Amino acid sequence: MEASISLIGSTPKPNLSSLISPSSSVVLHPRLPLPALRLKKVSAFPRISHRNRLIRAQCSDGLRPEEDDGFVLEDVPHLTTFLPDLPSYPNPLKESQAYAIVKRTFVSSEDVVAQNIVVQKGSKRGVHFRRAGPRERVYFRSDEVKACIVTCGGLCPGINTVIREIVCGLNNMYGVSNILGIQGGYKGFYSKNTITLTPKVVNDIHKRGGTFLQTSRGGHDTAKIVDNIQDRGINQVYIIGGDGTQKGAEKIYQEVERRGLQVAVSGIPKTIDNDIAVIDKSFGFDTAVEEAQRAINAAHVEVESVENGVGIVKLMGRYSGFIAMIATLANRDVDCCLIPESPFYLEGKGGLFEFIEQRLKENSHMVIVIAEGAGQDYVAQSMRASETKDASGNRLLLDVGLWLTQQIKDHFTNVRKMTINMKYIDPTYMIRAIPSNASDNVYCTLLAQSAVHGAMAGYSGFTVGPVNSRHAYIPISRVTEVTNTVKLTDRMWARLLASTNQPSFLTGEGALQNVIDMETQDKIDNMKISSI
Repeated sequence: MEASISLIGSTPKPNLSSLISPSSSVVLHPRLPLPALRLKKVSAFPRISHRNRLIRAQCSDGLRPEEDDGFVLEDVPHLTTFLPDLPSYPNPLKESQAYAIVKRTFVSSEDVVAQNIVVQKGSKRGVHFRRAGPRERVYFRSDEVKACIVTCGGLCPGINTVIREIVCGLNNMYGVSNILGIQGGYKGFYSKNTITLTPKVVNDIHKRGGTFLQTSRGGHDTAKIVDNIQDRGINQVYIIGGDGTQKGAEKIYQEVERRGLQVAVSGIPKTIDNDIAVIDKSFGFDTAVEEAQRAINAAHVEVESVENGVGIVKLMGRYSGFIAMIATLANRDVDCCLIPESPFYLEGKGGLFEFIEQRLKENSHMVIVIAEGAGQDYVAQSMRASETKDASGNRLLLDVGLWLTQQIKDHFTNVRKMTINMKYIDPTYMIRAIPSNASDNVYCTLLAQSAVHGAMAGYSGFTVGPVNSRHAYIPISRVTEVTNTVKLTDRMWARLLASTNQPSFLTGEGALQNVIDMETQDKIDNMKISSI
């Protein structure tokens, strides 16, 4: 039996190297062991598209597509895809004292990580990604590497740890000494603001919040950035940032490929909101949840100490309510959690005002946690605000915390004629500005080292992150095509509702069906890239 390769989204072009390079991938029938795979002879090999690298096996023994195992590998680009004659070298880790006792120093090119770990009998194997880690061969000589690191977008705990560990990983593991820090975000590439980075320079930056390299929003000019990369002789670029930053990183890679430059572009996804798709969790999230507890605890102390105390804590979450949800579940003193994914209303049966009055009668106090993006349409209608955006293209949010505080105060003072004590806490910038905790420090170290291993191995145009607790190399387009959001029909949100005993604010079958329909459409959109 022979296995032929079916490519999705590829551009026909004879290129034998695309199938024999480290970036090449094949997909196996379940009865065909990996070492025994044979390629079907064809006259011309199609080039694998780096924008949509989906590969699936179709066996020549008469099996229909629906009878195969449905294995899909979403591969990442490799420099040999467009530089087929690029030489490789033994990985310096072979001589590393640190790795001398490791049983298996190098990750096999056959190792992959499954996106979905829970399957049913007879179901297809689904989407997989290349496992991150050091390879036996590298495509850069250590003394020829000139790397740079840039941070873009908003602040997040752990950025400095990622910077430190990229520098230390390049230097300590691969002997790279020529590393530049690009200051001030993407604009720093063509404003010539740089700093030389060494292990000594970055030694203790992980103990500080913010970013050692400074940051900015917007300012991305692909041609100017790649011109600067080329002029400086940079051949490894490490880009730390969120959705917009990663989209910029993909454009940089595409321009690098178009020019035929030996430059590895590696993205490290950053968002405190945990709204990046595919990966298990974004760095800084654990720290943000932990720090949010201090604000919630303070609100609880305040409202317990007065009659009819109502405390409101506004947490981060422009489009996704993960911080608010997990902080609520962790704290147990929260009576109600409001997030962008779940619409709420104030007046009438089952509304927030009714619930507040009920809790005040029961406990004489309550705490509400609200994500910054919750109820924005409601607030905009009330305040008749115009829609404006920041330099990154994000909609500028209205202060839903202040608005809700005033709405509650007006209702109970003027309508219900009740004495009420409002306490409002907004710890947003305090949470963003703190250094990462122990858990995030370890996580940032793994992210940074995985990015370094990938770039040295010749991969490019990729981002890195844990998928089912195993770090993997992921095409940048996969983490930027959709926003990860809280699913109201999943068990985690049900656990929160059970914990707080708050109303779901979904009245009638129509409202619930609308939520289900929206989430179904999201799943369909996410599956399109995996469909054959």
